[in-house]
Parts: sequence; structure tokens; C-alpha cells
Amino acid sequence: MTGPPPGLSGLDQRWSRHVTVAGGRDRPTTWHLLDNEADLVAPARGTLLAVHGNPTWSYLWRELLHAGAGAGWRVIAVDQPGMGYSPRDGRRRRLAERVADLGALTDQLGLTAPVVTVGHDWGGVVSLGWATEHPELLAGVVVMNTAVHHDGATPIPGLLRLAGHPAVHGWATSGTTAFLDATLALAGPGLTTDVRRAYRAPYRRAADRRAIADFVADIPASPDHPSHPALARIAEGTARLHVPALVMWGPRDPVFLERYLRDLLARLPHADVHRFEGAGHLLPEDADVAGTVVRWLGETFADTDETHGPRHRAGGRTPDAGATEGRTPDAGATEGPTAADRPAPYRPLSAVLEDNADSDAAAVVALSADGTDTVSWRELAARARHLALGLHDLGVRPGQRVSLLITPGVELTTALFACLRLGAVVVLADQGLGLRGMSRALRGADPSVVVGIERGLVGARLLRWPGRRVAAAPGQARARALGAETTVDDLVARGAHLERTGATPPAGPDPDDDAAILFTSGSTGPAKGVVYSHRRLAAMRDALAATYDLGPGSSFVAGFAPFALIGTALGSLAVTPDMDVTAPATLTASALADAVAAGEATAVFTSPSALVNVLRTADELDDERRGALARVGLFLSAGAPIAPELLAEVGRIMPAAAAHTPYGMTEMLPVTDIDLDGIRAAADDAAREDLVVGAGGGTCVGLPASGARVRIAGLDADGRATGEATSAPGVTGEVLVTGPHLKRTYDRLWATQAASADHPGWHRTGDVGHLDSAGRLWIEGRLGHVVRTAHGVVTPVAIEHAAQAVRGVRRAAAVGVGPDGAQQVVVVLETDPQVDPRSAAQPSLATPGLTRAVRSAVGARCGRDVAAVLRVPELPTDVRHNAKVERARIGRWAERALGGGRMGAP
Repeated sequence: MTGPPPGLSGLDQRWSRHVTVAGGRDRPTTWHLLDNEADLVAPARGTLLAVHGNPTWSYLWRELLHAGAGAGWRVIAVDQPGMGYSPRDGRRRRLAERVADLGALTDQLGLTAPVVTVGHDWGGVVSLGWATEHPELLAGVVVMNTAVHHDGATPIPGLLRLAGHPAVHGWATSGTTAFLDATLALAGPGLTTDVRRAYRAPYRRAADRRAIADFVADIPASPDHPSHPALARIAEGTARLHVPALVMWGPRDPVFLERYLRDLLARLPHADVHRFEGAGHLLPEDADVAGTVVRWLGETFADTDETHGPRHRAGGRTPDAGATEGRTPDAGATEGPTAADRPAPYRPLSAVLEDNADSDAAAVVALSADGTDTVSWRELAARARHLALGLHDLGVRPGQRVSLLITPGVELTTALFACLRLGAVVVLADQGLGLRGMSRALRGADPSVVVGIERGLVGARLLRWPGRRVAAAPGQARARALGAETTVDDLVARGAHLERTGATPPAGPDPDDDAAILFTSGSTGPAKGVVYSHRRLAAMRDALAATYDLGPGSSFVAGFAPFALIGTALGSLAVTPDMDVTAPATLTASALADAVAAGEATAVFTSPSALVNVLRTADELDDERRGALARVGLFLSAGAPIAPELLAEVGRIMPAAAAHTPYGMTEMLPVTDIDLDGIRAAADDAAREDLVVGAGGGTCVGLPASGARVRIAGLDADGRATGEATSAPGVTGEVLVTGPHLKRTYDRLWATQAASADHPGWHRTGDVGHLDSAGRLWIEGRLGHVVRTAHGVVTPVAIEHAAQAVRGVRRAAAVGVGPDGAQQVVVVLETDPQVDPRSAAQPSLATPGLTRAVRSAVGARCGRDVAAVLRVPELPTDVRHNAKVERARIGRWAERALGGGRMGAP
């Protein structure tokens, strides 16, 4: 067989060559391979040995060949014998023979260290087989959507069972292109015609596809299969590999299921992992595999040692530097942290239960339609201690993941502290993500155990979420019906019995062990798991305590679910109101007042959407409830931006409360803080031009909170944050943050973590803003929402504020429409039904009068032109907060609508 024909999309013909390996089983073996050595401009830093699976060929690695050459890595992508453009020699090869043949080829090529293997599908198995047999050459391994072990008690995936069935096998794999076509159809988005044609090119005739059939037949689906011993040897050898490893995964894969990823990570526990949400089996076609590999090589092999090749810098777990006592990471900053900003001495979150174990004061109060549930500190400490013992007896060990599908209240607090005491890693993915988001989150986190209320366990069973199940509600019969093997009450009882017999939980976890995985809101893409160590969670508690003077003796109402747990950690009485925590806007003024009265609370935490509904229902308050709210001294709104006018209205129902709005994110909270007086002062300073405030305007979110530090990476003309980190005033760019309470890493999102931390020690927030000359931070929007016009970049928040100041406008979104670099600013409005009788009508262009008013306001306040003004009944917002306007979605809708498409709802 000759080499690939000219003109295959993305394939450089110069890479193609054939190599004949003498000897072998009974005659020489000729391989076709792609080799980018000619494209290297300097000696290679090492070699990537890339092995495709079935039924692809070396074309799979074309992007890696390009990217590798640019990064100084030689890439050799082989066509396995009988596949691609390797000659068809009629031999049927088993797994062991494929590994041996690959070894003979690399001997023939004279490969020298360092070699990093790269494998996909069954090429992953073959590459790992080569890796285990060539330790003297091996520097690292990269695998994606593959498996090195199959439990004989579990059937292989349905697609492979069907392809291997005697009645289908020959026809589907070699007699027709059915198996090849089915594999190519797994790409998402679908492959272009040119790329599909390139994959099919070497497999035109039945004889060309013989090795595809042989590969399927060689899947060791049971222990008596001839290739099972070879697979077992590779699996055992993989577990002994201690070189750097990168595991990439496309979760939407009907062939290599999550159980195979779980097994790989058990064998390579030190591996860096990246799950490409939305990607599937043909991962190199679905995602930027090449870019991720090259970045990983650069991060992992920092320098080239002439004797030993690249030196491994640090793979796997990110160290907890920067969260240690008295140390805050820095990146080019001119001043260090003050003594007041240094972290407090480490005390684990669970210490609060030991401190209050003899107190009969209330620790948690939860209100619901069914009544009030209260637990004292003494009861909470004992119950959490006993549950930790019960979970340990169930088999939960330190480091294992436990998902808590429980609404805020007594049971969630108990389970959280039991897990923290035990050293289990708590997974918190709240119901505000929706079922689809919850499924992505829980499959990605892959917990060993799920503790849930009935609704959570029903979801776990129907959607096949991973983990053994424990029912949070009592009743064994009901628990079994939900697929749970036991209940929390039974585990608590078991733990109490074990304690009476002298058992104690394991020693507490180390401060830098993982403690929790908290999921982002999903408002800017699929929700990401954010990993916190015990030390960093404790630092979050300390930052909140120092910023808001909260701690033992204080009490507050948590109308925003995350704060319910933080309250207990602070030693405060935490009260959860009667509301649907999945929909913050369900909090009413009466429910808030009842919660304040139940806990004699002096502080209230809510989200902006909750506050809107509280103010909307304030007229329903009676004198007693108004009196309760009048005693509140601190009000915080967090989770999404809030208009100063809305914050000011808090005084209507909580006249004694200092109204604060902290800025932060799941990755770090709090970052900054400001109160209403501070917002007004900042606005006055900006109006008088007493401060350098930046051209973009925006929302002032205040000064850094205790321990937090902020820098700005300036935007270039293309809207990219390429500037150095600076604290200079007036520079608009991406907001960088750091502090002892910054996350440790993203969970199984290596590439996302690397991109977010490319300023060492700092986190790239994705928010755009600037610092003024008083050191206050102003937020101007999201990096992904910057409008790239022919006259430069435009940030959206100031435009939205100007539009919202127009009478009759309730909310606004400023988006870009048109080609990148020549976008036009378009404003999409949601109007007030009390002013606009057409507010609920179908989307349309705004009336001429409203359009003129918005253009005039934006021009006067921001100096910007508005190309068009559209009106919709309701602007879409994120699921969790019901407050963050989804600009990307609105922008896509506006592009379609102004391009002549149907003006349906965005």
C-alpha cells in the first residue's frame, strides 16, 4: 500500500514515510508512520510516540504533529500494522504481538530517551504496553478514552458487543464500512466532509478493513480470551508507572465508560486529569487535545538537561503553597501583605464542634412548611462524631469522595462536619444546577458514596449517578426502594454503639488534604468542580470572620445556600428560611422575617434575586415581622452583581442594617467588600473625576477583603488579557486575585487550572475591570463578553447601567453583533410592565422613542454608539442565582434576530 494521497485535510505530505522492520514473526513488517522531524528548527526536546486505535489511523494525530513541532517535540504517529497506510500483510495480531511489533519498530528507529507515549482507544492499551516494557526510554504517558482492565463480570459496552457478535461481526467491521462510519459519527460536532473522507481513505475495500475486524475480535471481553493475559500484564505494569501522566477524557463516550476512567486513575493516582465536558469518544476531533498536550509538556518538563533530557517539574497534585501560615502568593506585586492580612493560625472547620460540644445553645435552625428543625451544639457535635464513625464502618476512608444531596439545614450540616472530621472529601453540587448540570458534575467528581434526601436519591437512581447510596431520611424500607443500602440515622446509631465500645474516628486529616469540591454556578459554561483543602476552607472562614466581625455569639439567616454551612463553621447560629433553595427568588419577606425571629438573627445573607422578591413582598409584613427585621444590623448580598438602587431599598425593611455586597466567586470568597455608603462615595468620586477610574466605568465592588489581593492583567487590542499583572489605577483588564482562601485547583480540569493560574500564585477570574487610585475594584463585565469593535474593545457593564437608568427599563444586556474586530454594540432590554404595556409581548425592536432614549443615555454616560436596541419579555439569567444575565446567549440570539432570523425568545 502506498502512502496517503495528497490533499488530505490538515495532513502534511512530508511527514509520511514507510519503515520496514527486519525479522519479526516470520517475515519483515512494514509500517507507515507520520514524522514531523523535518519541521523541527532545533534538536528535539523529546519524542512523542502516538498510537491510534480502531478504526482510525495516524491522521488522528495531525494537529499534534503540527503543535509538537512548534513546541520542539518530535512526534512519530504510527499506523498500526494492517491499518491506515501500513501494508496489509495478512497476519492476525493479538495484543501482545502489537506491543512487541511496536517495540521492534522503535528499536529500528533508534529512539532515545526521553519518550512520552500518547494513545487513544485501543492505541492507549498498546502504548501503555510499550511504556511498561521500555522504562529506560520512558519519560511520561498521555492517554485518552481507553482502558487497561475489564471486569469479566460486567459486559463490555453495547457497541462493542454488537460489533463482535458472530452474526454481525464480519459484515459490520470489514464487509461494509458500518463500524467505521459508526465510530466517525461519534464525533461532536460532526466531522466535516473532508475530514470524514480522510479517515475513510485507507479503508475503501473489504480487504483494507481486515485489521478493523481483527481488532474487534481481539477485545479481551472475558478471562478466557487469548489476549486477556496480555491485558492483565499491561494493567499491572501501568500501576507501577511513576512517570508523569496526563489522562484526558471525553465523557460522552458510549464505548469507554466512566468506569474505565475510574480504573485508570486508580492505577495512575498521580496523573493530571482533564475532562472535556461535551466531548466524546473521538476526543482529538472534539477538543483541543494537541494544545493541551503541548501545554502539559511545557508545564511538566520545565527545562532540558543535556544528560537526562527534560526534568519533571511537578505533576499531579498542585501543592498548597500560598495557603500556609504567614504566606500569600505573589506575582510581580510591589508590596507584600500587611500583618493584618496574614492568615490566622490554622484551625480545622470541625474544631468548632469540639469547642462547643458542651453547649446546649442552638447551632442550626431550619424552617420549612413542615415546621422548625433545631439542633444544639452538643447534639450536633455528637451526631457528627457518630456519623463519622458510622461512615468509616461503612467503608468510607480519608480521601474518598462523598456527595451530599441534601438541602441546607440540620442534616446537611451534620453530614458535612462528619465528612470533614473523617477526612472524606465533600462534593457539593446544588440543585440549582438543574438535572443536566448535576449529572455532569457528579459524574465528573465520581463520588464513592452519595448521601441524599429522597429527591436526590431518585435522581441518582434514574440518572445512574456514581456512588453507593445512603438515605438522609429515616426508614430502611423506603431507603431500599430508593436504592440506598442504609440511612443516616442507622449510621449514627452504629457510630454511637462503636463509640461506646471504645472506637474513635481516624486521626484528623492533614491541613493540605483535599476537603471539599464545590461547583461553580455554570453561568459561564459547564459547572466546574473547585477543590479546597482543609487549610483553604479554614482561611475562607477566617476571611469572612475578619471582614464582617462574625463568630461565636453571632447569628444570621442564610437566604443563599452556601452561607448556611459557613455560618456553623464560624461558630454562629445559622438559620435557613422556608424557601426553595434551588430558586433564590422564592424567598419572601415574611419567610425572611420568620427566620430572623426564630434565631434572633442580627445578620442576613441573601442573593440579589432573593432580595428582589423580599422587597416585592414587603407589603405583606405585619408589625411583628417588621420589628424583627428592624433589629438586623448587617445585610449582605452575594452571588451576583446588585444595583446600588436595589441595595438602598434594603433600608425600607431593615433600617438598622449596614448593607454590604461582597465580590467573590466559588474559587475565592470574599475578594472585596463594599457597603452602600462606599458605593455612593465611589460614584461621587468618579463623577468629580477625583480618581482615575478607567474608561470602562462599571460597578464598584470595593477594597480587598481580609487576606485578599487584587491585580489587573491589561487587555490588548483584540480583547485578550495579555498585560502584566499590575495594581496601577485606570488599567482595564482581567481581574487576578489571590489570598490564603483561594481554591487549591479545579477538579479533573488540568487545562482549565493551568490557564487560570498562568500568573503563578494568582487566579484569573474571567472578570474584566480596573482599580481606581483609591485601590477600589470596579467590575466591567466578563472577559468573554467584551465587544471587539473597529475602534477598540468595549466592556458591557457601564453601557447596561446607562440603559437601565432610562425610564421603563428594568434590565439590560449589552452585546456585540457582527464579525470579530468589527462588532457593533447592541442593547437588549427587559422593560418594566408598570411603564411599558407591551413588556410581555413577543420580542421586537424597541420603539423609536425608547431607542432614542437608550442611545442618548449610553452616548452621554459612556461615549459609545449603540447600533440597535431590542426588547424581550424577559432576559435569560443563570439557573443558580437567577440574577446573572446570560450575555453570550443573548448575543447569539441578537445576531440571529438582526440577521433576519425568527425573533423567538432568547
